[in-house]
Amino acid sequence: MKKTAALIATAMMLTSTTAAADAIGVYVGAQVWDMATDGSHDVGVFQDEFRYDDETQARYYIELEHPIPFIPNAKIARSELMSQGTETSGFGDTEIDLSYTDYTLYYELFDNDLFAFDFGITAKDLSGDIDDDNLDEIVPMLYASAQVGLPLTGLSLFAEGNFLSLDDHTFADYQAGIAYALIDNMVIDVNLSVGYRAVTVDIDDLDGITADLDFDGAFAGVEVHF
Repeated sequence: MKKTAALIATAMMLTSTTAAADAIGVYVGAQVWDMATDGSHDVGVFQDEFRYDDETQARYYIELEHPIPFIPNAKIARSELMSQGTETSGFGDTEIDLSYTDYTLYYELFDNDLFAFDFGITAKDLSGDIDDDNLDEIVPMLYASAQVGLPLTGLSLFAEGNFLSLDDHTFADYQAGIAYALIDNMVIDVNLSVGYRAVTVDIDDLDGITADLDFDGAFAGVEVHF
C-alpha cells in the first residue's frame, strides 16, 4: 500500500490545477453520528456474524484553504468508529475500535456560490483493534467533495467521500446532506448540517484481520469558517 500511496501522490501532482481560493480560510467542524453496525469479522480461524449495538460517534476536522496555485489545500479529520456486540450464535461478545485520522490534500477544481468541487488524496491512518487484534495501517484513498448552492435560501446540498479498492481490500467513507448558513458575513461563517454517513471496511487478512463491516446512520454537524 505504501507504493500505491506514492503513485497516487505523484499522479496528483502531475495533474494539479491552478484553481485556488481567493483568500486564506480556516474551517473547523464537528459532527455527531447516530451509527448502526452490520457485518462480520474473524474470531480466531472462523468468521462470524454479530449483533452490534447502535452507537453515537463523533467526528472533528480542521481545514486550510489558500490562494497559492499548485500547492494543495489541507484537511485533517478525526473519526470515532467504535462498536460492541454479541455473536449471533450467542457464544461470545466483541469489541471494535477502528477509529482513524484522515490527512487529506486536495485542489479546488471549481469554487463559486453555485457549485464547488474538490479532488485529492487522503492518507487514512487506521490505528485500532478488533477483539485485541491490532490494526495499524495507513491506507491511501481518493478524495472528492461537491457542494451545490440553492440561491436565495441559505441552503446547499453537499457530498464528500473517500474510496479505495485494492487487491482484496475495499474501503469507503462517504456522507451527503444539506447545510444551512446560519451566519454569513465578512468576519465569520457558521453552517449547520444534517445528512447521512456510511463507512465500509472490507479487508482480507490485513494485519491478520479479516472483516466485512458496514457502519451507517444520520449525522448532524456545525462548521465555523474564519
